[in-house]
Parts: sequence; structure tokens; C-alpha cells
Amino acid sequence: MLLQFLLNNYTRNEPIRKADMLKIVHKRYREQFPEILRKASVSLDLVFGLELKEIKPNSQSYTLVSNSDDTGDGSLSSAWQFPTRGILIPLLGVIFLRHYSAPEEDVWEILNMWGIYEGQRHVIFGEPRKFITQYLVNEKYLEYRQVPNSDPPRFEFLWGSRAHAEISKMKVLEFLAKINDTSPRDFPCHYEEALRDEEERAQATAATMAGTTSKSTGDSRATCSHYSHLE
Repeated sequence: MLLQFLLNNYTRNEPIRKADMLKIVHKRYREQFPEILRKASVSLDLVFGLELKEIKPNSQSYTLVSNSDDTGDGSLSSAWQFPTRGILIPLLGVIFLRHYSAPEEDVWEILNMWGIYEGQRHVIFGEPRKFITQYLVNEKYLEYRQVPNSDPPRFEFLWGSRAHAEISKMKVLEFLAKINDTSPRDFPCHYEEALRDEEERAQATAATMAGTTSKSTGDSRATCSHYSHLE
């Protein structure tokens, strides 16, 4: 698989050559290689925050570079940085679409689509179950719990407290929209919820900023309470 090949070379710090990529693409699809590479590049960008760049014009050699800091202001939390982003953001997306509690079987179904399988060591994350149920849970990005009254026991994932604090619903919805080549507005119920979340975050930021002003300017706080829903 081309995506796996690119990730392998990235972790090993090995050059990525077009000739080597063509070797793993079936000959009947080689005419479609430019489109196959484009789709793989999109996935690398959206899921892992990695950009495929040609080393030199017409060199047919490439490298992967992290674009996690592409905002330029250092505002991205560790959740949006490589490698956590590659598994956490899709997880938060499926949980969000399922109204904040996603059955474990649904989560693995989504991860399988990204080439991440339970019990199969991943080139980036190592053992996926350990990474999800221990690392991401301990970091409070996810909550993993037994479904109440389930017999036999079933488990589900929820957003953790740190995810709620650091990651806006709109960012996750925008990610889902890009992955599906659509618009956040095509998820109307979730879009409305994301807008409310944006407004609450803006109001909280305004309140914090107002709280840092001197008492002499306290009466001006009311003028800072309204911000746009969208960034």
C-alpha cells in the first residue's frame, strides 16, 4: 500500500523515489499513478499533518515534512501534532458524529479504514490498542468505559476532558468534511453544535481577556462579549 510505504520511509528517514513507489503499484494502475499519489498525499496531509514535497524540480525524489505548525502562531495543541493527530482526530470525529459516545466496534471499523488494526503493530503508533486505551486515555484526550448494564460487557469511547478543553468541534468537523470532500454544513445537526461551541469558546476567551484588565476598565467588559461564530 502506497500510504504505508510513505509512512515507513518517513519513520526510517529514507528517501522516497518515484521508481520505488511505482514498484508497489500494480502495473494495470500505473497510468493512474499521479492520481493515486495525489490521494495518498491528501491523506498524509489531513490525517497525519505531513506534506509530500519534491526535493528538487523534476528530481522524482520526495520527502515528507510536518506541517503541524502551519498556523504560524504556535496555537496548535499536541493533539494536532504528529503523530497523535493521525489517530486521535479520526477518533474524535467518529465519537462526535455518534453524539459523544462511540461503541468500540465502530471505532475499530473506522481505524481499519486507515490501515490501523487491533493486534497489528503500526509503523507510527506501535500497538494501537495500547496507544488508544492507555496513552490517549492517560493524557485525557479520550475516555474509555464499559457501556452501563451491558452483558456481556461492551465498551465505548468518549471525548476526554482535555479534548473538550483543547479541541474545538468545528476543527474536528472541518477535518471530517475534508476527508469526505464535502462541507461542514453538510452535517447540519453537528454544524449547529459546532457553531455553539465556537461561540462559547469566544465568550470564554473574551471573559478571560476582560478579567486581565484593571478595575477602572471593568465597565467595558460588556463590549467584548460578542465574537463571530467562525474563525
